[in-house]
Amino acid sequence: MDRYAVIGNPVAHSLSPTIHACFAAQRGESVEYVALRAPLDGFRALVERFFDTGGRGANVTLPFKGEAFELARHASPRAREAGAANFLALRDGRIECDNTDGAGLVADLRDNLGVALAGARILLLGAGGAARGAIAPLLAQSPARLVIANRDAERARALAERFADQGLLAACGLADIPRERFDVVVNATSASTLGARLVLPEGVLREGVLAYDMAYGAAAAAFLAQARASGARATDGLGMLVEQAAESWRLWRGSRPDTAQVLAELRSGRP
Repeated sequence: MDRYAVIGNPVAHSLSPTIHACFAAQRGESVEYVALRAPLDGFRALVERFFDTGGRGANVTLPFKGEAFELARHASPRAREAGAANFLALRDGRIECDNTDGAGLVADLRDNLGVALAGARILLLGAGGAARGAIAPLLAQSPARLVIANRDAERARALAERFADQGLLAACGLADIPRERFDVVVNATSASTLGARLVLPEGVLREGVLAYDMAYGAAAAAFLAQARASGARATDGLGMLVEQAAESWRLWRGSRPDTAQVLAELRSGRP
């Protein structure tokens, strides 16, 4: 049986084992996928032990995406652009990494939520690993504008500089978000996972905006409530989780599962 895992700290809450079990049943494939909690100072050792004992691949979640990128001997263009990885695979005796988060976000926005990203005005909140993984895939959809806003404005500007050759970017602090009409507001900050409330200028969240939190479940509840109270359409990142998992499955196993069925089952609480 091929062995895979999601590695993080904490990780017990992760739905990834459930999602991959659904994929395996759907595809009729024999796969074991488990959650592994790595000590904060022991990520590399756990990853190396996992692969040394027969592991085929791993997804990586907080707070280890930067370390995953650093330990891999080969990084995909997506991982290099993000400077972080959520996907590991052992191929020809070497650990390779990729970043499927941005692909998962775009697929959820475009395919599941019906958002026309071409020509859209997008506000990306945050400048950490989650935001870095989203920028290039969002830009590839040809939006009209992409603004990066972060509590530390310098971090936002530094991130925008990394993608300056692709154009259309602007950067600012959270308090200085331009007073313009955005079509999509993506929360990629750590506020959700920390249980903190984002303080945004009036009018950022309003009727006609899709407010999207990359977190899912209880972690996204505060931002979604804030958005809905302002009249915005709001959703969490469960679809992104399923779509990035499907992209990981494709990279590991060569075929892409049906995500609509799995997402519907998760939304209804039936898997």
